[in-house]
Amino acid sequence: MRVPAALLLLVAASSCRTQTPSKADAALSAAPGWRATAALDLGSTGIWTTKVLDVFERYGGQEVVALDDTGRCHVLVQYAGKWTDHTAAHDTTWFGGLTHGDVDARKPGRELYVGAASGRVWQITPQPEGVLDANVIADLAGAEVHTLVALEGELLAFTSPGAMWRLRPRADDSRFEAREVALTRGRVRDAVRLADGSLALVSRDGTLEVRAADALEREGALVLRVEGGLGRLAASSTGVLYAASDDGVVWRCERGPTGWSNERIFVGPQGLRGIVCGRFTLPTPREELALFGYSGEVVLLARAAEGSWSSSAIFTDRDKGHWLGVGELDQRNATDELVGSGYGGRVFVLAREPGYGLDAAARR
Repeated sequence: MRVPAALLLLVAASSCRTQTPSKADAALSAAPGWRATAALDLGSTGIWTTKVLDVFERYGGQEVVALDDTGRCHVLVQYAGKWTDHTAAHDTTWFGGLTHGDVDARKPGRELYVGAASGRVWQITPQPEGVLDANVIADLAGAEVHTLVALEGELLAFTSPGAMWRLRPRADDSRFEAREVALTRGRVRDAVRLADGSLALVSRDGTLEVRAADALEREGALVLRVEGGLGRLAASSTGVLYAASDDGVVWRCERGPTGWSNERIFVGPQGLRGIVCGRFTLPTPREELALFGYSGEVVLLARAAEGSWSSSAIFTDRDKGHWLGVGELDQRNATDELVGSGYGGRVFVLAREPGYGLDAAARR
């Protein structure tokens, strides 16, 4: 039977493959006091971006979203310690940019947006039945999409070699209007929206800048410039920024009355590709970060009350790391969980042991 080409395109754009839950967590080796499990294992297929997001609002808890080298988006749903892989979209080129927000007023709730090396941007919409719809909403003239940011009623897309696009829903069809609005200092590899609506950006040319909320199309205040490229960025609840460089250095940037002050707080293996703030240790250090990169190690970086920094490795993946995320995935402890991925082709979850920080709770 000959299937019409239009129908094939429709199926490809809205496909959703759901795997049955794994029979048990795939336990991995981790440092004492930590549990490591594999939520997804794709073998030799790299996974470039992994975040903890609340995709299915009908489910309690949050999901893990992972983007792979073949242009597939995996939404991993946990149920009683087992993971189900909901797969949406298939671009055939790698997915890198990922964001989540209520951008499209035509859709109920929040949508996922992913960007590909092809320049295509996809919208992925969760349905009440627990499935995902996916469709292409824009093609950015073939420019690789590395970073996406969801704003109110629009998306910002950052492409290679260094440009910013605005994408806004059209009134007459499912596509978005897309236009290149500004050049950036370099290829933006990570972005964090700050409490005041401003946008912090790190790029391959070694700069960290902050763009004001009402002037996103103009170059912002230059916070940091280093010789190596900057690849990842995290922000604390107090507004302190932490930037990870390709040569294995973590910089701490704090805004004061007279401007920004920058401090080198970690020197480690080259190829840092993940940095997040969170609550991982009790009693809580003055500041605490988690790092991941080409060494394959996940490292906790903590600042003591007197100001000194220390580091400790808690897990080593089977290949180079590319992304690290943080969120609440296990309520059996009083700390945050970490998710990571990279060249090893799997998504791992790191959590403190059950009962950690819950001294009054009975345990089994």
